[in-house]
Amino acid sequence: MHPTIGKMLASEFGNGCCRIVGVLGKVLTVTCCLSMFGQTTVAATPPVSAAVQRFRAQGEIFEDLNEFYSTFKFTPVEGIGFQEGVSRRDPTSVIKVGDLYYVWYTRPPEGLPVVGWEEADDTHRAYHWDLADIWYATSPDGRHWTEKGLAVGRGPQGEFDARSVFTPDVLVADGRYYLFYQAAGSLAQGYRRPGPSKFGGDFRNNVIGMSWADSPNGPWHRWSQPILQVGGPGDWDANVVHDPSLVVREGKFWLYYKSSPRQPGLLLPGQEASKQWADLRIGWGVAIADRPEGPYVKSLLNPVICGGHEVIVWPYRKGVCALLIQGPEKGSLQFAEDGLNFCPMAHGLDVPEAAGVFREGNFTDTDIQPGQGITWGLFHKLGPWNYLMRFDCDLSLPNGEKKRHEYEALQKWRKE
Repeated sequence: MHPTIGKMLASEFGNGCCRIVGVLGKVLTVTCCLSMFGQTTVAATPPVSAAVQRFRAQGEIFEDLNEFYSTFKFTPVEGIGFQEGVSRRDPTSVIKVGDLYYVWYTRPPEGLPVVGWEEADDTHRAYHWDLADIWYATSPDGRHWTEKGLAVGRGPQGEFDARSVFTPDVLVADGRYYLFYQAAGSLAQGYRRPGPSKFGGDFRNNVIGMSWADSPNGPWHRWSQPILQVGGPGDWDANVVHDPSLVVREGKFWLYYKSSPRQPGLLLPGQEASKQWADLRIGWGVAIADRPEGPYVKSLLNPVICGGHEVIVWPYRKGVCALLIQGPEKGSLQFAEDGLNFCPMAHGLDVPEAAGVFREGNFTDTDIQPGQGITWGLFHKLGPWNYLMRFDCDLSLPNGEKKRHEYEALQKWRKE
């Protein structure tokens, strides 16, 4: 104890009756006992650790009472699982039409090797998603799938989608089906990241395209122009617009997407890095439209999530949930009541990669029916030949209601 503090306490409270148990910020915390003269003092507020401060201030909840926490179980599927020489990746949200579940995914032609951007040509892929089309499969139970074939192919030579169409998501609206997807026009857009691996990188500057159909089995009608394009040179989404995923809320269509800014060392000739966003490697934004066909207007709050990689979002109650597999909040499930201001609600999750969740209700507006949450979906496993697997969890609204009631009852008891 500092001698000056010791003298002060002895003078104030008497012979050694008090002791310092901690200093928090500028507040001295003291406990006092009964003095030898029979005098009693009132104990000061006990100290609070940084961990407890976070726990209280951020409203953290342990797993068993947290409606946003779940373990994930991963299992193989039949029909679109591992197959030598075939890549299937980036599944859409899963929907149910009649007695069948439907999913769409990226699928390049069989047997085409990935050789890296510098060696790629018309028959050799620069990336796993190069020279790809969008295929689909159906299932009666979500475990045994039948691959049905091509849904949306690449566009005409010279168009924005001539080289590859990939990483799709589906939307059901007004009796129609819409597929949103990344699109690349030519190999000249390619960009290889510096480093030891020749397989890294991506197309620059790819866009998001769209096709529509009156049936989930097609035929699909190609929209002649991109639905969403990259931002300006200094914008956070100047490089790419990736991984479209749709939520319907407030009578509008919310298109969430991934992007990254222009960073030093990752530039095409003639490009400048964005100093404002140079510390953001990857993030998610949202663009909103009155109709599925657009026009989509990007939110002024973008990016709404820092990190994330493949976009995994779904409606829950009146808001939107997001599952992050990368970045400073890796392994977290986040929630935004307004669809824009996301906060981490659960941490340390073993997250499925590039998951497409089963959309209970097939995109019903959350103003009409609260988002029902998720219980299963599909995701991809990486390797020489990418393939699809199934995940199961319990992030359903009924389970969430049960946990919320239990937590609220506990808090009420604490305050009585």
